Amino acid sequence: MGDISLRLWLDKPERSVNVSECLHIFREIVEIVHVAHSQGIVVHNVRPSCFVMSSFNHVSFIESATCSDSGSDTLEEAVEIKTPTPTPSYDMHQQRCLGSEDFVPVKTSTASLTDSSCMLSSLVFVAPASLIDDTEENKMKNRRKDEEVAVKKQSFSTKQVLQMEASWYTSPEEFAGASPSCASDVYRLGVLLFELFCPLISREEKSRTMSGLRHRVLPPQLLLKWPKEASFCLWLLHPEPNSRPTIGQLLQSEFLNEPRDDIENCEAAVEVRERIDDQELLQEFLSLIQQKKEEAAEKLQHTISFLCSDIEEATKQKTLFNEITGTGLDDCTTSTFPSITVVDNEESACLGTRKRVRTIPCVDDTEGIDNNMSDDQKNDRSILSKTPRFLNNLQKLESAYFLTRCKSAYSSGKLAVQHSPIGTDERSCVNKVALKEKFREGKSPWTNPFLEGLSKYLSFSKLKVKADLKQGDLLQSSNLVCSLSFDRDAEYFATAGVNKKIKVFECNTTINEDRDIHYPVVEMVSRSTLSSTCWNTYIKSQIASSNFEGVVQLWDVTRSHVQSEMREHEQRVWSIDFSSADPTLLASGSDDGSVKLWNINQGISVGTIKTKANVCCVQFPLEFAHSLAFGSADHRIYYYDLRNLKVPLCTLVGHDKTVSYIKFVDTMSLVSASTDNTLKLWDLSLCASRVIDSPIQSFTGHMNVKNFVGLSVSDGYIATGSETNEVFIYHKAFPMPALSFKFYSSDPLFGNEEDDSTQFITSVCWRGQSSTLLAANSTGNVKILEMT
Repeated sequence: MGDISLRLWLDKPERSVNVSECLHIFREIVEIVHVAHSQGIVVHNVRPSCFVMSSFNHVSFIESATCSDSGSDTLEEAVEIKTPTPTPSYDMHQQRCLGSEDFVPVKTSTASLTDSSCMLSSLVFVAPASLIDDTEENKMKNRRKDEEVAVKKQSFSTKQVLQMEASWYTSPEEFAGASPSCASDVYRLGVLLFELFCPLISREEKSRTMSGLRHRVLPPQLLLKWPKEASFCLWLLHPEPNSRPTIGQLLQSEFLNEPRDDIENCEAAVEVRERIDDQELLQEFLSLIQQKKEEAAEKLQHTISFLCSDIEEATKQKTLFNEITGTGLDDCTTSTFPSITVVDNEESACLGTRKRVRTIPCVDDTEGIDNNMSDDQKNDRSILSKTPRFLNNLQKLESAYFLTRCKSAYSSGKLAVQHSPIGTDERSCVNKVALKEKFREGKSPWTNPFLEGLSKYLSFSKLKVKADLKQGDLLQSSNLVCSLSFDRDAEYFATAGVNKKIKVFECNTTINEDRDIHYPVVEMVSRSTLSSTCWNTYIKSQIASSNFEGVVQLWDVTRSHVQSEMREHEQRVWSIDFSSADPTLLASGSDDGSVKLWNINQGISVGTIKTKANVCCVQFPLEFAHSLAFGSADHRIYYYDLRNLKVPLCTLVGHDKTVSYIKFVDTMSLVSASTDNTLKLWDLSLCASRVIDSPIQSFTGHMNVKNFVGLSVSDGYIATGSETNEVFIYHKAFPMPALSFKFYSSDPLFGNEEDDSTQFITSVCWRGQSSTLLAANSTGNVKILEMT
């Protein structure tokens, strides 16, 4: 029910007098005043606005705010909350009265008192809803509406209420100019006792009666109904302070100590009600815990259910594969082909066409091996024992499994063969034939999304150096490589950076020939530091570059000269990208807060997207000519339909710092890198919502808080650099790195490699859809790495 001001409670319209309740309230207030007087403190503010009642008529003292120091018209605005003390334990407002001595403050809670909730307000202390039937409740609602209309016409403002109350509760000696005393508090108790037993409705009646009370004139109805209470009230209101009782005498008086069954019954009812309330609170708490546990149990049961389903499906697939190897394929014999070569060919737009070859021993071979092995040796052959990365990351793999399982109903995880109503043996034969056909076509008959990711995650164990690019200017101090890029056919790669040069190397030559110095096939010089390069996806010999002066240039590699320059940006250009769907379209992002779209045949921009922050990266999707994404220093990624450059199609929100790189993993998913130490994978199929604030996956493990360290994707693998001078490889299915490789600084004189913590990776680039990766660090050290 909450707490309510005693003033509000007294001024409830049509308040009926319950003797036990009124005496209970009065006695509690007397005891509060007694605590103060026993410490030699005059309370001053023994008046209704300074007391708050709880739902069980527990009364607590608060300090009132007078309107003499406040121009507000609401009591709430006049209140200044102070730090409470622990006693009494009821929650109330705590207010400050100007010019009064501090009394024992009370722990407080908010209770809103506005003009409409002042004296004669209709906002009353309501009984519990469970005790009122619907009919009575409707009557009360209608009655309140009528009362509110009447109250608005005659209710006082808060300032008036406080002023009148202060006047009513001022003792005669205080009016005469004497200082307040304990006897003055007793006088105020008499006024309070009168208000408890004399409910009044109209404003005129209230004002007239309270004025007469100062002359000890009591209403006739009070004298007739409650003569004892009226007599006791007159004793407290005696004009002579010495003739009034002390607080101690009040507490010992027969009036307050007279045995009354109704008072005892009331107090017992209050105590029982408190106990009931405590039990209801406990019951509600336990019910809430029960509900949560039942939900957790239901979720756990659901988890166990689909785990059992997946285990059953995996067992079934394993059995079928064993049966196939037992019967043999048409061209597989033990004598001429002792093992089956299974080719996993992921044929999807997002994964490319990379093929992984695994060898499954035939039954004759496995039986020969198993017969010569003990049980312990067989256990050692467990996949888990051979892949410590699996066990080390078991918890993260578990989370990834459930995430994948929740996102997919494994609709593609059913057997491709439709079972017809035939016998078991005949159906088994059909399944085997169908599986043979699937293997011949290079297709897996049952695709489990998690298994696909797990298989790729565990397919490689390390990154191996295939070649070191040894350049003639290795000793130059300004040799940081900002960009690495492969041409259309992945035969040539270009390096560019602070040395203002674009160097083009032949990849196979670099790998196969161990030279002291690798010379570029072509070298082109720019006037400014180069930030980015990108090969045209259609014109093999064309490469675009951007520099720190804000210039975008097109180069003819075969002729080693600039074809055209585009100078519309006002500041440094960080990133450029050719559209794979329209090779005449080029995009660039700049520190001037703009993204420009260029037609390379015209040499001018054909569109501009203005933003409020620096644009750090731009990227076209793999197949769409009318879409573009870019990352910004405002921590966001914007995805645009180029047919409407005014507003983004959607905004990706989730990074905490600058978005430094973005790359499309497939047509509808995008990975982003940021200096907040994370990579994030986004699902653009949700772009209809305008704002995507929940990435599919967040990748952590590398360090990136300050520099641009590179980002590249290939066949579900994500390569990025780190400020620990390492290259990290993630797979899109899992949040932890699959592989990493540490760069070491080479001593040019002695050839020794040392760990230099000041260096960092600056750029990475996959060689098409292969397992070969190009990486460079801040010293200009370029390596060709391969996953093995």
